[in-house]
Amino acid sequence: MVKRVFLLGFLMLIVLSSVTAQTKKKTNPLGKIFGQTDSLSEDKIILGLKEALNIGTGNAVTGVGRLDGYFKDAIIKILMPKKLQTIEKGLRAVGYGRKVDEFVLSMNRAAEKAAPQAKAIFIGAIKEMTFDDARKILTGGDTAATTFFKDKTTDKLSSTFRPIIEKAMNEVGATKQYKDLIGRYQAIPFARSYAVDIDEYVTGKAIDGLFYYVGEEEKKIRKNPAARVTQILKDVFGKAVGR
Repeated sequence: MVKRVFLLGFLMLIVLSSVTAQTKKKTNPLGKIFGQTDSLSEDKIILGLKEALNIGTGNAVTGVGRLDGYFKDAIIKILMPKKLQTIEKGLRAVGYGRKVDEFVLSMNRAAEKAAPQAKAIFIGAIKEMTFDDARKILTGGDTAATTFFKDKTTDKLSSTFRPIIEKAMNEVGATKQYKDLIGRYQAIPFARSYAVDIDEYVTGKAIDGLFYYVGEEEKKIRKNPAARVTQILKDVFGKAVGR
């Protein structure tokens, strides 16, 4: 009888030890995303994500916020608003092409001047990121982080960029050029009247161009090992490949 009790107790101890061992090996929710067991902690994965976002947004801001960052980039160059392209054609046809070119350049210069202010705004959004935000980014598509930034920062970027763009446009004479171009066009017989808030237009295009490159940087870090420039990025996103 004693032997039976001892044997039963021994078997129960084995079962409990097995359950405890399995509990200790339980994977964290973010670890599962990367197909991991317990090699990466939840904190390390989130830290890696935040570092990736800091590097990615920093690269995007640096790229567009320099001389010719917008102007010589065929993808994000700010052109005349669609509503004013008829005006552009008309002005070029009567010899004012140089004036139009100067105005286009001034719009891009204003955007380049405003773009560096985005860095602090992005850093603020990263610091405020919650666990749920991180989960959605890590389980989302190739530009899930870019979508996060659009949702969290677009209003703040607009309110920060616009006064800088207005000031820059005034300093280089772009606002005066714009009014002059419209005036010259309206002096052409049978020309229609157009009105565009040019500062709002440039602000919107500047933000669109910035987010385009935030998205490109995000894709690189997710897919390109060479873009993982720190050890934690290699640890976290290296594990993400093939998930």
